Amino acid sequence: MKNSYKDNNFGRSKFSSKKNDDKNMNKRGRSFETSVKGNMKRNTEEKRAYVKDEAVAPIENKTISREDIVEGRNAVIEALRSDRTIEQILISKGDKEGSINVVRGLAKEKGIVVKEVDRKKLDLMSETGVHQGVIAKVTPYKYFTLEDMLNKAEKAGEKPFIVILDEIEDPHNLGSIVRTAELCGVHGIIIPKRRNVGITPTVYKSSAGAIEHMMVAKVTNINATIDELKEKNIWIYGADMEGEDYSYKANLDGAIALVIGSEGKGISKLTKEKCDKLIKIPMVGKINSLNASVAAGILMYEVLKTRL
Repeated sequence: MKNSYKDNNFGRSKFSSKKNDDKNMNKRGRSFETSVKGNMKRNTEEKRAYVKDEAVAPIENKTISREDIVEGRNAVIEALRSDRTIEQILISKGDKEGSINVVRGLAKEKGIVVKEVDRKKLDLMSETGVHQGVIAKVTPYKYFTLEDMLNKAEKAGEKPFIVILDEIEDPHNLGSIVRTAELCGVHGIIIPKRRNVGITPTVYKSSAGAIEHMMVAKVTNINATIDELKEKNIWIYGADMEGEDYSYKANLDGAIALVIGSEGKGISKLTKEKCDKLIKIPMVGKINSLNASVAAGILMYEVLKTRL
């Protein structure tokens, strides 16, 4: 019995020792975890404070597209030349050559504050990654209405020329389309509120500042907007690989709206049915589709040719 008691006592003692060791390890683990969390929290707060100096969103929100900054020299110059409200312009320290002087000059004329900052701060703010040493803090883009576009055409004594984009999610594509649309005399671009990119810094940069001269409207329902356009005697042409006619053969004269779909899915089924006519672009290569902005550019120039 004594031996049994000793064995049991030894077992309890061994177990107790192991339990204490585990407890100490857990303590150290919790202590280490708390330390790591503390450091992470401090780092996050430092980043927030660092970015707060320039009145921009916290670093964690960089995935959210912003509509209150304009990046890149050409885009900022066009923003300065327009009626856009610019709160301040941030320029990389020591950057005094080339078109940056145009930015400084225009800002001085308009009485806009120019602040020199470390390039690292611009890198933190940038969504495009190619800010070229200058970012303008602006009021968010003011979207227009369909009526604004039609009034613009009427004042110019021209037949309405509208572009409707069906779920274009790439900001580079939207920027390129805006740039070409402005050159081709388009009176406005209509985009859906959902599943479509808005006017972000990347769109500004890709459009080379053309967005400052282009009306963009966000609508809840594209198909309802198409019905509204039809009531105003505007013909709806959709770009589709299975279109009835080639673009160069179609009669694109008069009041017109072009519908451009996304690269992956094209125009949605219901929207396609709403179109008065589907047209296609001739292609002879092995690749059977075009980039959305390229397709839009070709069709917009086909419309422009009828107006020259």
